[in-house]
Amino acid sequence: MAQQKDMASGTAGEAPLKAAEVQQQGRVQLNPANVKSTYCNVCNATSTREEVILNFGINQNWDRGAGPLEVSLEHRIILSPFAAKRLSELLAKLMAEYEARHGELK
Repeated sequence: MAQQKDMASGTAGEAPLKAAEVQQQGRVQLNPANVKSTYCNVCNATSTREEVILNFGINQNWDRGAGPLEVSLEHRIILSPFAAKRLSELLAKLMAEYEARHGELK
């Protein structure tokens, strides 16, 4: 079953659509048929002029005092700066709502 969201991602060479433009043109249909869920407890980010790279992994060193920290990288997501900006805004809003419900994270 398809879910609907208000934001669309831009394609290479195109400016991404803003939420107001998406609402004017109709809603975006997201098809979750091929979605795979993975737990990650580590995230690292870096960027170049053309892209933002997010690395996700798992820290399995529960015994923090034992040797160097080893993280198994599981996923790398590469975004355009436009998509990264939208993701940043989306996460900021999500975390503000989360903290309003459950208290501030420190």
